[in-house]
Amino acid sequence: MANVRLVVNGTLMRGLELNGNLLTAGAQFVREATTEPYYRLWSIGDRHPAMLKVKEGGRAIALEVWDVPPDGLVQILLREPPGLCIGRVRLADGEEVLGVLGEPFLCEGEREITEYGGWRAYCDHAAAR
Repeated sequence: MANVRLVVNGTLMRGLELNGNLLTAGAQFVREATTEPYYRLWSIGDRHPAMLKVKEGGRAIALEVWDVPPDGLVQILLREPPGLCIGRVRLADGEEVLGVLGEPFLCEGEREITEYGGWRAYCDHAAAR
């Protein structure tokens, strides 16, 4: 069975806390990318982000594209924090791939960080405060 493309937008990205989950699952980095401008991003307790697709008020979000063995995808999902799931994400170039998204309830009462355009940019901003 062929590998699948997976986009990640938070702690699974290279050099971040949960990137080892991708590497252990046999995933390989493909490239950096951005979404179409239909997504919003929240900081969940400043531990990880949650990205949602919206009809309006969204923007492009920075993320990474990974090539993942099918059985590795299950391993990755089982290690994700509660409230995160796999869904379809449309990239700025029109490609549609699987990606890590947040369930809407997860974002209730949390800080929206869409304006930063991505988790890394938000973390850099938070570290500079």
